[in-house]
Amino acid sequence: MTPEYWQDACTHLSKRCKVMKKLIKGYPEAQLRTRGDPFQTLARAIVGQQISVKAAQSVWDRTVAVTGKITPKNVLAVTPEQLREAGNSRQKIAYMQDLAAHFADGRIKPRRWHKMEDLDVIAELVEVKGIGRWTAEMFLIFYLMRPNVFPVDDIGLIRAIERHFHDGDRLTKAEVEAYRERWAPWNTVATWYLWRSLDPIPVEY
Repeated sequence: MTPEYWQDACTHLSKRCKVMKKLIKGYPEAQLRTRGDPFQTLARAIVGQQISVKAAQSVWDRTVAVTGKITPKNVLAVTPEQLREAGNSRQKIAYMQDLAAHFADGRIKPRRWHKMEDLDVIAELVEVKGIGRWTAEMFLIFYLMRPNVFPVDDIGLIRAIERHFHDGDRLTKAEVEAYRERWAPWNTVATWYLWRSLDPIPVEY
């Protein structure tokens, strides 16, 4: 499912930013998609922490081969050693299994999140071991499909801004943060196209 706001956001961004206009025209097929499963989205985000999109997909595929469909029950049913053989770090294994336990025993109630503000969802998610603000922001983008998420600490976003707006020069966090206002209220869409400009594989969690 592609969010209803996507085309309106593209029109808005194209009018306000020449770089965005070029990127949007360059990827006409690009659309944000959700997998429709909150546990899978969070587990994918954990697997993808601090590695490339391609590497994350490879580890995920091997993990699926071990567990079958990625569900809380299936993740808890396999051993840490099996998940390690799939390419997951010990730390990420602990995070995934803790997340699975939260889902399995009802400590996490995903249905509530659709009615909550972005910052409230983030505050609840970061209580789970291994879920920091970045992972929570990926959840806002790829499961809840919120339109104005700007993951200021995301390496791909930072590098894309440096490439397209600063000839590759390194930026401080404050300098990256300044772009949030430029693309509001459609930061999610701007971020997606900037990611797409760097990687042949569309980002999905």
